[in-house]
Amino acid sequence: MNKVIGILGGTFDPPHWGHIRLAEHFSKTLTLDELIWLPSGEPWQKSPHITSAKDRLAMTIAAANTLKEELQTKELGTQVLVDPMEIDRNGPSYTIDSAKELRKRFGPDTSLVWLMGADSFLQMDTWNDWRDLSHYIHLAVASRPPYSISEQLKTHPLLHTFYQDHQTKRSDDLRHKASGLIYLDEQLSIDLASSSLRPLLAQNNTAHPIQEWLPKSVHTIILEKGLYQSTR
Repeated sequence: MNKVIGILGGTFDPPHWGHIRLAEHFSKTLTLDELIWLPSGEPWQKSPHITSAKDRLAMTIAAANTLKEELQTKELGTQVLVDPMEIDRNGPSYTIDSAKELRKRFGPDTSLVWLMGADSFLQMDTWNDWRDLSHYIHLAVASRPPYSISEQLKTHPLLHTFYQDHQTKRSDDLRHKASGLIYLDEQLSIDLASSSLRPLLAQNNTAHPIQEWLPKSVHTIILEKGLYQSTR
């Protein structure tokens, strides 16, 4: 049976409990052998005023360690890693480049599953060489309010066709193929985004709700380094 590796890519500016819950959910649902956090280096579609790669990597490592603790508590055996490949790579961070590099690293038989929320999936048709991703990875998409995949896809005809061509209703199918499938998971609903946290952190980085949205270790790094002191 194929080894299954989940990839959680993102700017992680900052990483929050939503990322951790998504990773935890798919670790269990897809019985992941490994889960790799992949912080972006130069995210070409994001604001140029992002936090430095060094600080985002430190926060990502802290969040990944929190995930490890959560998985151990629930007796889930997924191994958690942080890979700085996109930070180490020169130039903009394109998902297709990382997918190719990971496929080369793990060989033709390993199941590689890119994990994402519905909001990211609905923007995928703006990504570089996005159709080619199916040659290298699967996609596992978690529903996330206010996004309804079925309704939103109607306004993205090219992405809708791509989804119809690659969709599977069975999570087990991702283990038996190396790439090429899209699994939509509607069991998890997370309404939390880094973009909405940054302005709140700029206003008051010690407010009680913020402490609930961020792992303590990530919040500590933010306070120690004085991050997000100006609205982004």
